[in-house]
Parts: sequence; C-alpha cells; structure tokens
Amino acid sequence: MHGSTRTELVEPSSSPRGPALASMGLVALAAALGSCQSEPAWDWQLPPGIPAPAVPADNPMNAAKVELGRRLFYDVRLSGNRTQSCASCHAQERAFTDGMPVATGSTGDHTPRNAMGLTNVAYNPVQTWANPSLVSLEDQAMVPIFGEHPVELGLSNMEDELVARLHAEPLYPDLFAEAFPGEADAITIANAVRAIAAFERTMLSFDSPYDRYVYRGDRTALSESALRGLDLFNSERCECFHCHGGFNFTDNLMHGGTRIPEVQFHNTALYNIDGRGGYPAPNRGLFELTGEPRDMGHFRAPTLRNITASAPYMHDGTVVDLNAVLDHYAAGGRTIESGPNAGVGSESPLKNVFLHGFTLSDGERADLLALLESLTDETFLHDPRFADPWR
Repeated sequence: MHGSTRTELVEPSSSPRGPALASMGLVALAAALGSCQSEPAWDWQLPPGIPAPAVPADNPMNAAKVELGRRLFYDVRLSGNRTQSCASCHAQERAFTDGMPVATGSTGDHTPRNAMGLTNVAYNPVQTWANPSLVSLEDQAMVPIFGEHPVELGLSNMEDELVARLHAEPLYPDLFAEAFPGEADAITIANAVRAIAAFERTMLSFDSPYDRYVYRGDRTALSESALRGLDLFNSERCECFHCHGGFNFTDNLMHGGTRIPEVQFHNTALYNIDGRGGYPAPNRGLFELTGEPRDMGHFRAPTLRNITASAPYMHDGTVVDLNAVLDHYAAGGRTIESGPNAGVGSESPLKNVFLHGFTLSDGERADLLALLESLTDETFLHDPRFADPWR
C-alpha cells in the first residue's frame, strides 16, 4: 500500500465553492429544496449508510407511477415523428448514456453536449451540464420533449397531439389513473413528466464491487490494485476526490436529509483557445447563462459511478477513454496543437485550483483504472426494473 493510510469511504468534498450561481438558479434551488421531502413509504433498497433521495412533495413515489414512467421513458410516442424515446439517448447498458460524443435528436439535430448518464440522478441538485436553473428532474424532462434549439424529441407545439397519443394507448388510461388517483382525467403532460421523473429517481446504483467493499463489508470485493487506486484517488497528489467525492463520486449532491444542496461547477482546462481560458462556442459552460467571464468553461462534475460504461467523456465527448482522461488530468489540462481550438489548457487562468497535474507510474495508472472499473455496477446495467417494458 506504499505506506499510505487506506481511506475506505470518501467524504464529501470540502473544496472551495465554484462560481456564484445566477440568482434565478439560487431561488429555484431553494424552492425545490423546500418542497422536497424524504419518502419513507418507498423502499429505495439502499445499503446501510446511503441516504434516501429527496422527493418533491407534489410528486410522491408509488409503484404505478414508476411503472408508468418506465413505459413513457421507452415510448416513441414521446417524439414528434415517433422515431425516438428518452431511451434513445439514455441506454441502460451504457449507464443511460448513448455512447456518442454528442446526442442526435429525432429530426437529425445534434445537441452541443454529450448525453449525461442517469446513474443516481435522483441525488443531483441541478440537472444537465451547466444550467443552475434546472433543479428538478421534472423541469429537466421538459427540455428534450419540447425544446427547439436543438430539436431532441421534437414535440414543440404538439401538446394536444401528445395527449391524444397517450389516450389512444390501451394501457395508459388505467396506469395514469392508478398513478394519479383522484384526478378526473389523469392523462396530462404534467403527469407524464412527473411519472418519468419518478422512474428516473429509482435508477439507483449501489451494487458495484466498491459498494460491496465499503457498504456491505465484503473485504474480497476489491482487488489490491483497486485499493491502491483508492489511496491515489484520495491523495493530495492526484486530487480526484475534491470534485468526485462523497458516496456518489461528485461534489454536486442533494438528498432527503440535505439542508443546503452542494452545487459546484468547474473549469477543467479542456480548452484554452485564447490564452485567457476561453472555450469554443456554443459549449462555454455556465458562462452561456451568466455572462460572467469567471464562469467560462465551468461545468458540473458528473458522478464516476458506472464510468466504464459511459464513454466518451467530458461535456462534448472529445475524450475517448479513461486512459485519455488520466492523461488530461495528469497534464493539468489538455493541449491542442493546431486548429481553431488550439491552446495549452494547463496554462488556463480559469482552471480549477486542484488541477495542478501529477505523474503516474504504469502500475499507479493501472491501479487508478482498477478503482474506476470497480465502480461499475453490473446489476444496475442489466436490472429488469429499468429495462424496456414494451419488448
């Protein structure tokens, strides 16, 4: 163990908070937190030591709602031309990503960013890569369904058509009525969005080798290589834990017992196109919303859970594999030699203070990769509760 002290449970990051959020984001986040409650009646099937997710008071969990949400998640009726569903960009075997650098919508439009995984998405205090105003899964679901820039599912101005499609499916009238009892006509867009969000909240992943070692006491679950990798991960040399700490391996966190959500965005020196930390449009992170120069290139750190299943990496999918991820952080930022995005990321004045670079021996690299691989939860990737119910 190289004489180090093994850290078995990564504590939440104590790193300095990121840039100030837009005031609308703070207000929305406070409102969302105030309206959330832990839902003890729902069996989250969590290991000891993991808190239950927060659940909005106006969207409590029930089995019928979750099943309805699962069907809607996989239903191509939720795209204007009936060619795509939510699952088209969020495939279970890929930790609910799509394996592409950026996603392609139902009409062929490309999103500017990589489709984020949905592993443990219930614990996110903000959604997407860099929008502090999207604080709930319910809010987020509206974007791909009705958004126009770019078109994803392509249902803008087709609200009545969508409701008619749902009414026409024989399974839906009873499912909606059971999921939302007491409503005269439960088939509404608001209820469809609530059901999808409820299903997404059940996408919990806590059966990886790491989890079995840390939370279930199985001392055979992690290899010696992975344990050495855990020491490196938590070391001041590599600094990984600052942005990927806590039980969900990210410094963005909210759960049923949270008083103040942890929300942070970071510039990881992926670009430095102007020598001042610039990122190429339209992927300039939080800056796109705030207009603050200090927010340039700031994105949310996603969870590392199931990271081996969710390549390619970074907000624009330009880092192809985990070895390349380690190369990027070891160098303290990416260097692009030529072209319109040329620049030396390690010299960015806006990069995160913990991104100072490090060296790894071949053995240490293998150990870090072994740790990251130990975060893969095969049960989650193949759990029939999350699979396509229409098949």
